[in-house]
Amino acid sequence: MAINAKLELRHSQQLVMTPQLQQAIKLLQLSNLELAEFVETELERNPLLERDESAERPLSAERPDGEAALVQSEGDPSASDEWVDTGRGTSEATSALDTDYENIYPDTSPSELAQAGGLDGALLAGSNWSNVKSIGSSGISSEDNDLESYVASRLSLHDHLSAQLPLTLSDPAERLIGVHLIDLVDDAGYLHADLDELSNKLGAPHEMIERVLCALQTFDPPGVFARSLAECLALQLKDCNRYDPQIAALLDNLELLARHEVAKLRKVVGVDLDELSDMINEIKGLNPKPGLAFGSVQLQPVVPDVIVRTASDNSWIVELNSDTLPRVLVDRSYFARVSRTANSVSDKEYLSECLQTANWLVKSLDQRARTILKVSQEIVRQQDGFFTYGIQHLRPLNLKTVADAISMHESTVSRVTSNKYMATSRGIFELKYFFTSAIQSASDGEAHSSESVRYRIKQLIDGEMAGQVLSDDQIVDLLRRDGIDIARRTVAKYREAMRIPSSVQRRRQKRALEQVARA
Repeated sequence: MAINAKLELRHSQQLVMTPQLQQAIKLLQLSNLELAEFVETELERNPLLERDESAERPLSAERPDGEAALVQSEGDPSASDEWVDTGRGTSEATSALDTDYENIYPDTSPSELAQAGGLDGALLAGSNWSNVKSIGSSGISSEDNDLESYVASRLSLHDHLSAQLPLTLSDPAERLIGVHLIDLVDDAGYLHADLDELSNKLGAPHEMIERVLCALQTFDPPGVFARSLAECLALQLKDCNRYDPQIAALLDNLELLARHEVAKLRKVVGVDLDELSDMINEIKGLNPKPGLAFGSVQLQPVVPDVIVRTASDNSWIVELNSDTLPRVLVDRSYFARVSRTANSVSDKEYLSECLQTANWLVKSLDQRARTILKVSQEIVRQQDGFFTYGIQHLRPLNLKTVADAISMHESTVSRVTSNKYMATSRGIFELKYFFTSAIQSASDGEAHSSESVRYRIKQLIDGEMAGQVLSDDQIVDLLRRDGIDIARRTVAKYREAMRIPSSVQRRRQKRALEQVARA
């Protein structure tokens, strides 16, 4: 067997992303707080960037037809010949990875991006900053992998409760109510809220809010979401199956226990002295502030990125929050003055790199703000029922629907809706909460939200009688009568996700309860 040496020429394609393009993608998913810190870092690092302290100019203006008209930044044609193209190698970044220029900047061509020197206009960024990752000068996130930071950190009560929310509540309307209630819980685990006011604010029935609160009161640690000390202790006793009428009477008269009126308390509870002593000792073993077992974090109020308000014709005005929009400019006069004194090649390269970075940052921030506004407008249009009538009128909505409507990629919409908040008359909501999946209608009608289907299944099961327990097949038939085409295995999956036992187990439980009631 002969071995021959030969030369071969192979041609292959490779995806190349410049630091500037990576920065543009990263900026899309930063919150306004994270963006503010990033801009501050760039202002310190780049001598050609400066903060614009002039009068504020809005990004959007209301048109007579109700659409927000974007105010274009005025360019500086004299600066176009000073721009050095940094887009070499980025044309290979195909849309398969959603990293091409057209997707990040759908309204701007690559040639226009190369002439980004004409972007002297005021740029928009965030306001405050907390708990963010450090961003390098190239715009690439440098993840903090310090093991000690993970070991030293403590899980907050808010994060612990938020992690349990999707496991307990499947209906999107109930989840939104749950998010509001979690935000109202203090460090000790107590809920400070007027449910009637919350009902009016969200446009949700008082019964729904009570139902959500009952579900949240089953969360770990036992006793959270209580509105009083007696309710907190009662929730803990229920969790360990120690709640009975006698101890309920004791909790209703805690003021007697505080005043050490043991004789009067024993008479009210209706037990002897030894049993009353055992009950008091059991209560002393409970935790009156269950939330303090978790790490205490300094919470900052959410600063909304978008504000939705009602117009005079009852349409919706969608605009960016001007209070979170500092201005950034490129100081071209300083660049021209310093360039004349730069003699060495390294100095000229440094100035050219600073100008390129500053121009790209200005363009990236401007397009980021416009993209957020564009996505938010489409969300408001799609979810008009929610803004008009309340939380029960959420429509099934996915990323593709919004992306197709505004001619963007799904992943771009996903980045835009991450860590962005919308202030409405019904409260502040994260943009991603307006998205719910859909199930096709059996009669080719309007699709149904998967969350609403779960809620319908729960309603059917809650309405069962002991002798009329529904099987999964029967639930499928009932749903098809309502125009919902769903498979039996899907019903079983939804039922198990809601921690609802099978029909056989439910039948046994109902029979056992009937026997206890007869006894």
